[in-house]
Amino acid sequence: MQSNVLLSVRNLHTWFELRRLGFIRVGYVQALDGVSFDLRRGEAIAIVGESGCGKSTLAKTILALHTPIKGEVVFNNRLVSGVEPRHLRWYRSEVGYIQQDPYGAVPPFMTVKQILEEPLKINGVASKAERAWLIREAMHEVKMTPVNEYLGKYPHQLSGGQQQRLVIARAKITSPKLLVADEPVSMLDASVRVEILQILRRLQQENNLAVIYITHDLSTVRYFSEYIFVMYGARIVERARTADLLAEPSHPYTQALLNATADPDAKNATKYRDVPAGEPPSLLNPPPGCRFASRCSRKIAGLCEVEEPPTITLSPDHQVNCWLYDEARISQVTQPEVEEAAS
Repeated sequence: MQSNVLLSVRNLHTWFELRRLGFIRVGYVQALDGVSFDLRRGEAIAIVGESGCGKSTLAKTILALHTPIKGEVVFNNRLVSGVEPRHLRWYRSEVGYIQQDPYGAVPPFMTVKQILEEPLKINGVASKAERAWLIREAMHEVKMTPVNEYLGKYPHQLSGGQQQRLVIARAKITSPKLLVADEPVSMLDASVRVEILQILRRLQQENNLAVIYITHDLSTVRYFSEYIFVMYGARIVERARTADLLAEPSHPYTQALLNATADPDAKNATKYRDVPAGEPPSLLNPPPGCRFASRCSRKIAGLCEVEEPPTITLSPDHQVNCWLYDEARISQVTQPEVEEAAS
């Protein structure tokens, strides 16, 4: 019986060595520090967080472009992490990658037809007629029509939205089981963003695709994902169904992200937003305890900055890593700030 889990990420640690003058070791940037989750077949999840939290590193580690120092990535019951690239050709055709910068993602000296034909040739589609049919089908799916008007064009002759459609078509053309979309609409005009997300959503539903949608913008995830995973300081701090998390965010950082989300109502343009001061922690030398503690107005003195918070299950589909929801542990702390922080 086939498992419903397509992708398993287990205790993933991806660190990058930092050197000065090319040979003096300074330390390690801990870009991912103990990330775990499962992705089911046909499911769409959003991974959100501010710049530098580890979102893109997670995507590239899942794609086997980075090698973790610890943990594992398992795709369709086959180990991916740590495997030599020459043994991962099967995986490259099973996973599509949609980059943030569409123009930088495609070779400028190749036409649309050549860009879409290349992955088919690499993956052994020998028939010229079959390649032509697959190219046309992919272009229809992303609404690059009339097809003949686009086939001979170069990337610089396309608009930003058309370039991103091309990148999506290339990612989809080998019929993958998983799409990894890293900030796919952040460089596009606001008028184009929803349309691109709708194309991705339709492709996901019609082809039973699993999708990992990476973004810093919570305003777009409601159009796309079933679940949201919130990252901060190289860790996942909250995960829940999209509707539940947007309605009742639990982690103070998630609440801050929602406060910072742009409000389309002009009446709220001057409304004060309680956004936490300070900067994210250095991943070269991360602090002990909760990594959001230095910016959190609700932190518990003597606890949050000392001990790493556990995973608390608020409901079957909602988990949060925060001491504020561990009543038993809070009761053991005697600082006078506890009652105020937990209220």
